[in-house]
Amino acid sequence: MLVRGRALELSVREFDLLVALARSAGRIVSREELYRLAWGGTLRRGDRSCDVYVHKLRAKLASALPEHRCIHTHVGFGYRLDPLPSHSFHNATTDR
Repeated sequence: MLVRGRALELSVREFDLLVALARSAGRIVSREELYRLAWGGTLRRGDRSCDVYVHKLRAKLASALPEHRCIHTHVGFGYRLDPLPSHSFHNATTDR
C-alpha cells in the first residue's frame, strides 16, 4: 500500500482491518464486526486481538501521516476511520 508515494508495510491482518474500517469510513465499527471481517470468526470474550492490531495499524498510519489522526476509539462501541488533522499541543507557532 502507498501513502503519499511511500510504501506502508502492513501485515495481512492490519490490511484487512484497514479495509474493513475504510468500507465504513466515518462510521463506528464495533470490535465484533471488525473481528468478523478481518479474522472471519466470532470474537470471544476477553480476546484483545482486535485492539492489539488496531493499535499497530494506528501507529503505522501515524508514522506515515503524522499530521492526521486516522483511527478514533469510541470506548464501549468500537473504532472509526476518519482522517482528521492532529492538534499537537505545541507547534511552530506556540512557545514551549
